[in-house]
Amino acid sequence: MDRSSTTQLDHDQEHSAGELVKTMSEQVSVLIRDEMKLARLETASKGKQAALGAGMFGASGVVAVYGAGCLLACAIIAISGVVAAWLAALIVGAALLAGAGCVALLGRRRMWRAAPPVPEQALADVKADAEEIKERMHR
Repeated sequence: MDRSSTTQLDHDQEHSAGELVKTMSEQVSVLIRDEMKLARLETASKGKQAALGAGMFGASGVVAVYGAGCLLACAIIAISGVVAAWLAALIVGAALLAGAGCVALLGRRRMWRAAPPVPEQALADVKADAEEIKERMHR
């Protein structure tokens, strides 16, 4: 509703029931549209967080696969000149898997930020709006 119609309503002390219902209908319509926009934005933001977390989980899996390959090849051979071959394999494998575990934990944290995928702020606003409408109807 524009400013001039609000000013006009303020100056007129008596309004017909039809005018009041029309005004309320317009205001509720605008309110619902705005709350739906907020819900879409909040859901999209949480979806992006979930996608990023899932990507991090995937990346940790790839790193773990490369870690296993390294356990079977180059690193073992390079370190086995200094220590026993089995100890060389253990050292390299443990380091790579520890790195993969760190990335997985970061991915899990991102997934927790995105949960639950419910637009909490929009729902809270709708509840507050409903309470306000109920309160004003009882006046």
